[in-house]
Amino acid sequence: MTTDDSYQVTPSTKIRRMPARSTYDKCEIDEILKEGLVCHVAFQADGRPCCIPMAYAKMEEKLYVHGSIASRLLKSMKGGLEVCITVTLLDGLVLARSGFHHDMLFRSVMAFGTAEPVTDEAEKERVLGALVDHIIPGRNAQIRQPTSAELRATSLLALQLEEVSAKVRTGLCEDDEADYALPMWAGVLPISTAVVGSPEADHRLPIGIEVPSNVQEYSRKPAANTLGAGT
Repeated sequence: MTTDDSYQVTPSTKIRRMPARSTYDKCEIDEILKEGLVCHVAFQADGRPCCIPMAYAKMEEKLYVHGSIASRLLKSMKGGLEVCITVTLLDGLVLARSGFHHDMLFRSVMAFGTAEPVTDEAEKERVLGALVDHIIPGRNAQIRQPTSAELRATSLLALQLEEVSAKVRTGLCEDDEADYALPMWAGVLPISTAVVGSPEADHRLPIGIEVPSNVQEYSRKPAANTLGAGT
């Protein structure tokens, strides 16, 4: 059960290691999901653990993931499928004075539950539009919409967001007190995925078709203030 502001802590979502870095706040989790582009879906297939990177989109309180109808994930499914879905953003490398305290600045979301197949054609079309717009906002209105054959060949899973948590590591080094006097460099090397190159037109694009403004002006949201107080 969740509230308007946060997800309820459950045995699956309770952060036990460094709990100060955990958050169940819906707004914080939503921001991470908005910024991410790829999720990893973990599940059991033929008695073996599997983990597949997939495109995703969040609508209301559901997380939708997309894949080919022939994918291993969908072949493993009979009705619902127990999954763990994660999204991780890397913000920097923490270079401490010892290997033990080397770390990374990150923001991650983990969700547990039973993913259900999306079978209604109208809902599939709506979700696919959201997936496209998650990649480039406004893009779905600029492209051809899927045919019935394409919708049949596309598999979508929906996970109701109920068991969800996030973990965020910010700040600088957290060395042993005695190590701060050592004569060696330590600090943080920020890493950003916010750099976007110039659009490159498809080689068969007719002359005179301009780059849409939402593509020309596209930018990745810069990382949060990850160098603030350590957590």
